[in-house]
Amino acid sequence: MYCTQPIRRAARVSPDKLATVFGKRERSFLEFQDRVARRAASLKSVGVQEGDRVAILALNSDNYFECFFSVPWAGAVVVPLNIRWSVAENVYSLEDSGSTVLLVDDAFLDTANEIRQKTDQIQHYVYIGDGETPDGMLNQEEMLKQASPLDDAMRGYEDLFGIFYTGGTTGFPKGVMISHRNLYSSSLAAMASLDMTQGETRYLHAAPMFHLADGMASMANTIAGNTHVFIAAFQPEAVTKAIQAHQVTDVLLVPTMISMIVQSGALDNSDVSALRKVIYGASPMQEGLLRKALEKLPGVDFYQAYGQTELAPLATVLRPEYHVFEGALAGKHRSAGQPCYIVDLKVVDPDGVELPSGEVGQVLVRGPNAMMGYWNRPEQTAEALVDGWVCTGDAGYLDADGFLFVVDRVKDMIISGGENVFSAEVESAISRHPKVNEVAVIGIPSPEWGESVHAIVRIKEGESVTEQEIIDFCHELIAGYKCPRSVEFREEPFPMTGAGKLRKMDLRKKYWEGKGRQVN
Repeated sequence: MYCTQPIRRAARVSPDKLATVFGKRERSFLEFQDRVARRAASLKSVGVQEGDRVAILALNSDNYFECFFSVPWAGAVVVPLNIRWSVAENVYSLEDSGSTVLLVDDAFLDTANEIRQKTDQIQHYVYIGDGETPDGMLNQEEMLKQASPLDDAMRGYEDLFGIFYTGGTTGFPKGVMISHRNLYSSSLAAMASLDMTQGETRYLHAAPMFHLADGMASMANTIAGNTHVFIAAFQPEAVTKAIQAHQVTDVLLVPTMISMIVQSGALDNSDVSALRKVIYGASPMQEGLLRKALEKLPGVDFYQAYGQTELAPLATVLRPEYHVFEGALAGKHRSAGQPCYIVDLKVVDPDGVELPSGEVGQVLVRGPNAMMGYWNRPEQTAEALVDGWVCTGDAGYLDADGFLFVVDRVKDMIISGGENVFSAEVESAISRHPKVNEVAVIGIPSPEWGESVHAIVRIKEGESVTEQEIIDFCHELIAGYKCPRSVEFREEPFPMTGAGKLRKMDLRKKYWEGKGRQVN
């Protein structure tokens, strides 16, 4: 399983077929292969060796897509950086991964300069935008023109494809190591489970491309030889205009994005009749929103995909026929679907004993898509990867038909707008405020974001601080989406277990009373 093989196949069997569309720029699969091979040669020209890490910090584009494949083509390891993270978080990821080259576009030139001031880790800053070459950077387009196509390094199977950083339970991001086999097998499962081989499919990259969900969709649609359409960043109008202009058939969105599209009126101002499939995931879809989306997009098939980065990222799929509210299949829409073709899935008790249908426990998944482990974190790898099973940290149960219902989280994690937020990261940031004595961070229901980050703070005796001060302080240290949207102050001690551990379930209780499940 070589993640570069689909490029060669597509260039051979359909060389003139449209591969990428970005604005008015269009390229065939033969051109795409040539540019990937030349980009790979340009990376080799600045000293990139087999196994070296190359990071990307950019908005969605055909250039990003080419870089995503040219890095492994050169024999290197791709490190997609989170475009919503703070400079400090991305500096940490660059230093932790040992990346030596940073590919950056116009949107992040200032960020790249700040990174340069804070670390000496990066040896070469390479500009992948469409403008003039910034000072202190190489221009990959110019390098590409001078390069001869490089032969594929043919890394595959258990070779490391990429390091994908997620939030950390210890207050620091951790890098999930994904092999070529991990990503390729997950993508094959996506092709089958999500019906990605339909005729003249045109897939829209609307979700950010640093997310492994889009990485999987990128690979699956490339294996199928489908056309890729790009918008730089999600905006409701940008999505609907791209669907109309480029006859987009498939799109992957998180529920928050779907909500924004439905509520914005963008669907009323564009012809989206070409659209036939919406894939959603990263957080549960509230039933009210699902009903509205199905009403607004009649004739469009909805698929839910559940998983996590550690699974490259696919675990289960809920197909369109189960997105119904009446009849024999009603009720399945509240589930995350059934295991996809490549995985085993079970629910276990705290001792690891498999539970029967209907009983709630931790969800475990294994398969060829299970991560290699966490980069430089053997202890956390041992905790998360047990006898080949990935411990998801989600609590759920299986029904008699093998549908997974996720009801809570074992991990102390919040999902806000489709982004994972680990409470420990936020608590670590708030705890650095000089007036804070103690802090606990929880997720509370939010009609807009699914869940929002809520901080409960105990301040030092004799001190005073405002909610906005706490929020502003966080913005200096962590990404905006991780910062609390609300802060409450508390004088009494936090509830603790007999072993001296914080009982967050007690803090969460008043916010989640009356909810059928403890995730939103």
